[in-house]
Amino acid sequence: FAALRDRGARVSGFDASAEMLRLARQRLGDGADLQVTDLADPLPYPDGTFDDVVASLVLHYLEDWGPALAELRRTLKPGGRLIASVDHPFAITLIHRDADPEAEYNYFDTTNWTVEWTMGGHTALVSRWNRPLHAMIEAFTGAGFRITAISEPEPDPAARELFPEAIAANPRFLCFLFFVLEAE
Repeated sequence: FAALRDRGARVSGFDASAEMLRLARQRLGDGADLQVTDLADPLPYPDGTFDDVVASLVLHYLEDWGPALAELRRTLKPGGRLIASVDHPFAITLIHRDADPEAEYNYFDTTNWTVEWTMGGHTALVSRWNRPLHAMIEAFTGAGFRITAISEPEPDPAARELFPEAIAANPRFLCFLFFVLEAE
């Protein structure tokens, strides 16, 4: 953030959770414009506000990407970029297959799946929507974006220390899919 700010960037962010914004403010300081708002609602920014928008691991929580992508597109300047990351759809297919080999799971369907997460002594049900790559591309282009890059990165070397068993079992697994999209 400091490097971007020193080059003249202004950083804005939003989340539906005030607690997540409190944590972000601890990292970013008071120089960032952070607001509590939900991606399901109109965003509190005028049309054409941003050069770049980052949606990191957000979209796969939404059943319908259309309204959110349209709203993010609205806030971008012409030629602005949406940089998005999502769970890799093929990785999710493998997770479902490994978890229940008898269950019918079709990669080509948009499906909801819920997993129980425990972190810091707290347990929560987390619901995500997995969709095939072609459905993602249709959502992006339908919202007025042109795809300029798609990336399927290998795990970060630090992941070997954080998740030694998972990496040892499958050292070249797919986890995330990254898109760079230009507002047309």
